[in-house]
Amino acid sequence: MSTGRTLPWDWYPGTIPDNVKIDDTAYVETSFSFTQYRSEEPIGVQIGKGSSTYSGTMFNVGPHGRVLLGDYVLVGGARILCDAELRIEDYTFISWNVIVMDTYRAPFDPHKRRQRVERIPFQPRRQLEEETTAQPIRIGRAAWIGFDVCILPGVSIGDGAIVGARSVVVENVEPYSIVGGNPARLMRRLDVKGID
Repeated sequence: MSTGRTLPWDWYPGTIPDNVKIDDTAYVETSFSFTQYRSEEPIGVQIGKGSSTYSGTMFNVGPHGRVLLGDYVLVGGARILCDAELRIEDYTFISWNVIVMDTYRAPFDPHKRRQRVERIPFQPRRQLEEETTAQPIRIGRAAWIGFDVCILPGVSIGDGAIVGARSVVVENVEPYSIVGGNPARLMRRLDVKGID
């Protein structure tokens, strides 16, 4: 982390990591969003032109993780857990309390999970680290993700799709469709005439 990359309006006395690329027209509300950030990639987070991330957004990015936000993306307070890659395309709106996770970080086997949890008190970061295979996530152009949505590993959400509030997305969402529920299911298709 650099000591010189601070945000003049920031309430938190932190810094923005050196490998976070923020366009001059983008807005990051607080450096607190990066307190769990550990990416060692050349560019671990890239925030495009006119994009905004607001208070409550947390970039929990592992050593090999990359988060790419396109142009004019609005993230209203999401928790991003990324060990591979999360790509959010241009003009997409992510509402508050959304969870986007490309990894579970915990083994599914209960005995292995117990062993991992028992080791946490003796680790410097006191949290689960990469343990399972991460599966990249893509959220398409002009998508809208409603509040309290959970997007699970390996999912692709198509361009112009809408995911209803409090849905759990476990499989791909087709472009220009509305899904909702737990698990998220197709509710209807959108008429895309006039959308460029």
